[in-house]
Amino acid sequence: MKAAVFREVGKPLQIEDVAISKPGPHEVLIRTKAAGVCHSDLHFVEGKYPHPAPAVLGHESAGVVEAVGSEVRTVKPGDHVITCLSAFCGHCNHCVTGHLSRCISGDVRRDKGDAPRLFREDAGAPQMNQFLNLSSFAEQMLIHEHACVAIRKDMPFDVAALIGCSVTTGVGAVIHTSNVRPGETVAVIGCGGVGLAAVNGAAIAGAGRIIAIDMHGSKLNLAKEFGATDVVDASQGDPVAQVMEMTRGGVDHSFEAIGLKATTEQAFKMLARGGTANVIGMIPVGVNIELHGADFLAEKRIQGSLMGSNRFPVDMPRFVDFYMAGKLKLDQMISRRIKLDQVNEAFDELKRGELARSVIVFD
Repeated sequence: MKAAVFREVGKPLQIEDVAISKPGPHEVLIRTKAAGVCHSDLHFVEGKYPHPAPAVLGHESAGVVEAVGSEVRTVKPGDHVITCLSAFCGHCNHCVTGHLSRCISGDVRRDKGDAPRLFREDAGAPQMNQFLNLSSFAEQMLIHEHACVAIRKDMPFDVAALIGCSVTTGVGAVIHTSNVRPGETVAVIGCGGVGLAAVNGAAIAGAGRIIAIDMHGSKLNLAKEFGATDVVDASQGDPVAQVMEMTRGGVDHSFEAIGLKATTEQAFKMLARGGTANVIGMIPVGVNIELHGADFLAEKRIQGSLMGSNRFPVDMPRFVDFYMAGKLKLDQMISRRIKLDQVNEAFDELKRGELARSVIVFD
């Protein structure tokens, strides 16, 4: 099969022929139909987060089940599925207490010494590293059954793929991690795919005021379509001062969807008393955040959110229903539909901050 392979930090991905194993007892073989190009992939390409090479990247995807292992009970051949990087074992402390996204059990991966899921046949069968339990920049995926969920077949694959990461991360952070309530005020910093999903999630949750913050006017206009009631152009002055003036004291919930030190600190500063800042962007390894200690006397909080604190086997089919009912604005999130060999162009566009999402569409 064709796959986009990461071989060296800072270098373009290479389109190569990669072999894939047959499903083990709890594994599922999927024909990839669509894969979103996410900023998280770019973080690994740029070396902001380490990952062993060579690896097939990609983690936001949808497809069709082609084969299943002998013990698989959750999906069957022919099912349309969305994948999720937060594969769960189902029996660790995190899983049994309802925090599936926190599971880090090795049970969802092949044991050391077993045949790898991905490899190169023409080079002595060296192992290709699987990325975040998925590796969806490829024509096929071999994953644990608890890394995918079946969805209704009238859901288009290109928009379904977005639910696999950006939607689950953004909407989940709003409704699960921060538990936004009807009438509360929300600010979202960064209007890429995840940020737009957070804006959309706040609208679905019934937030009374939703302030979208970005430096690109085109993204702010898009945020209005997703439910933003107000926008702040961060290129025209201090966004914290603008939010504090607009709200007369700050917001109840803020969401940092970029992954920068400065914007994370801004998310905390723009809180009202008792407010919660949620960091959903990937802050580079080694970066420290500075906060004013006295602000904690106002019962302000800051917390992380891992993949929207999801319970994806339940959440994703519901998000599909939201889209089909017109509540999730997924079509507007897709800027371009591309082929696999255009993946490096999509990364260049992400670096320039021009587009919300490019989606790789497979034949």
